[in-house]
Amino acid sequence: MIDRELDIPTPDGVMNTFVTHPEEGGPHPAIIFYMDAPGKREELHDMARRLAATGYYVILPNLYYRRSRDYVLQGRTEPEMAVMFAHMYSLKRPMVLSDTQALLDFIDQDPAAFSGPGSKVGVVGYCMSGPFIFWAAEAHPDRIAAAASIHGVSLCTDDADSPHKTAHRIKAEVYVGAAETDIYAPVAMINALDAHLKTTGIRYRVEWYPGTHHGFVFPKREGAYDKPSAERHWERLHALFGRNLSSRAL
Repeated sequence: MIDRELDIPTPDGVMNTFVTHPEEGGPHPAIIFYMDAPGKREELHDMARRLAATGYYVILPNLYYRRSRDYVLQGRTEPEMAVMFAHMYSLKRPMVLSDTQALLDFIDQDPAAFSGPGSKVGVVGYCMSGPFIFWAAEAHPDRIAAAASIHGVSLCTDDADSPHKTAHRIKAEVYVGAAETDIYAPVAMINALDAHLKTTGIRYRVEWYPGTHHGFVFPKREGAYDKPSAERHWERLHALFGRNLSSRAL
C-alpha cells in the first residue's frame, strides 16, 4: 500500500489530507472518506486502508482545516466534547461542497486515481458526515455513483439544508446503515428518511444494525464497537462500491 499525507488547496486555505491506494494495478477508482466529529486520526487512516486494499484510491481530508490542522478528540469530558461540537457545527453545506470540489479536482490530476470522462467516484461518511454524502451525491449526480452513510446524523430534519430535501436529484446508489440505539440519529428520524426516500425513486437501502449504538464501527470506540456489525458494514461497503465503481468508464 502507498500512503501519503498532503495539502490540497481550497478557496478557504489548505486542507491536509490522507491518501492511500494499492501499489500495483492502478489507476484505481476513487472514494472520498468523510471523517466523523472526533477528527482525522490514525483509526480512520486504518479504515481508509482497509477500503483501499481491495483496489481503491481513498482520500480522507481533515474537514476542520479552517480551524485546526491536527484536532483529535482526546477524551469525552464535557469541556472536550464542547470543543468537538464547536468544530462539528462550524461545517456548513457550502463548505462541504467547496471541499468536495477541491477533492474531485485533486483526484482528476493524480495519476494514481482513475479519472477522466465517465469515471465514477464513491463517497462514505460516518456520524456527522452522514449528510455530507447526500449533499455531495446531489451536487455531483453524474460523477458520484455510490454513497454510504454509516450512523449518520441530521439526515432528515426541519433545517433548510436537510439532505433529504434534495435527495431526489441523486443518481448514485445510496446505503444508510443505522444503529438500533442512537441518540444522535433516533429511530424516528431514520424512519422519516426512509419514508421520504421511498417517494424519490432513487436507488437506496436503509439497514438497521440490531443491538448497536452510535459509533459501532470504530474499533477504538470503547463501549460502542460491535465487531460483527462492523464487519457487516464492511461487507456492505465493498459490495456497494464493487457494483458501482470501476477502473473503466461506466
